[in-house]
Amino acid sequence: MTFLLWILALLIGIWGVVTLVRGQILLGIILIIVAFLVGPGGVSVFT
Repeated sequence: MTFLLWILALLIGIWGVVTLVRGQILLGIILIIVAFLVGPGGVSVFT
């Protein structure tokens, strides 16, 4: 389960960075924050 959370957090983080680069600042920041919340290394919302 931890591995799946890492993969999910990584994908959301990459999506957030790509969104930031494309010019949608607010959505990109929200996606990066969600990636930090999902990732098991940080604060996980699933524990």
